Amino acid sequence: MQQKDENKEEAEEEKKVIIKTVLKEDGVFVQPSENTEGLSSRGYGTSKNDNLMLTFYEALYLLSKGIIEVKDEKTDGNVTFQDLLEKYRSTNENAWVKYLIYRDLRSRGYVVREGFGLGIDFRVYERGEYGKETADYLVVGIQEGQPVLIEDLARILRYVQSLKKILIIAVLNRRGEIVYYSLSRLTFE
Repeated sequence: MQQKDENKEEAEEEKKVIIKTVLKEDGVFVQPSENTEGLSSRGYGTSKNDNLMLTFYEALYLLSKGIIEVKDEKTDGNVTFQDLLEKYRSTNENAWVKYLIYRDLRSRGYVVREGFGLGIDFRVYERGEYGKETADYLVVGIQEGQPVLIEDLARILRYVQSLKKILIIAVLNRRGEIVYYSLSRLTFE
């Protein structure tokens, strides 16, 4: 019950102030303000040159929630959700899939951070564990019908298990729903 109250207070706090950000070539930067620490403590962005840099999917999520306002560095005009999505698509062909998975996980109350190579898209922290523990789950996102080599999955699984984490495959189906599968190795003794 206390967790729900905290989430409700956090959501109301986020809606009160619209945070100003700037779209640059390599991401969306939060302008220096007191709100930077609030976003960072809730698992958004990474520190870069004393600024908070949001990934494109984080910025898309926050923009869709009305928490941030994005200005283009070059034109000084407002950037719409669609403009930001197109910019993201120019750098990542799976931008829409990655955003939808991120949005779904965030809407379920998880803190979601960038993955760290080998095809891992996200690190997912249990509710209330961000900043206290390491991520328990590593997520690979795929779109239904997209071919995936079993050798790649086996390699990722070995790596994830060596870290003592749980591998989750997030599949975006044709209807736009996301289905999660945990992957493990079956051993016979």
